[in-house]
Amino acid sequence: MKGDRVEIVVDAGDTTRTYEVVATRAGRRVETAVRRGVVEVSEVTRSGAAVRTARFMATRVLALVEQPVPRQDASERPLRDDPKA
Repeated sequence: MKGDRVEIVVDAGDTTRTYEVVATRAGRRVETAVRRGVVEVSEVTRSGAAVRTARFMATRVLALVEQPVPRQDASERPLRDDPKA
């Protein structure tokens, strides 16, 4: 969903670097995969086509933080104090 993002913290020798992959448009999502020693984070369309992809060596990745946008379903809405209002 738009606004979902993944932060990747990578060891860059004597320092760390932080990268972000964000779902920039409605209907896009961010997917994460770890394959053959490579961490791959992609922004994907509804049809499954990758728009942007970031690849990192798994041995260098220190943290992978997925931060979804808070969603409000009907079950999560706060109840009113006065039911007549």
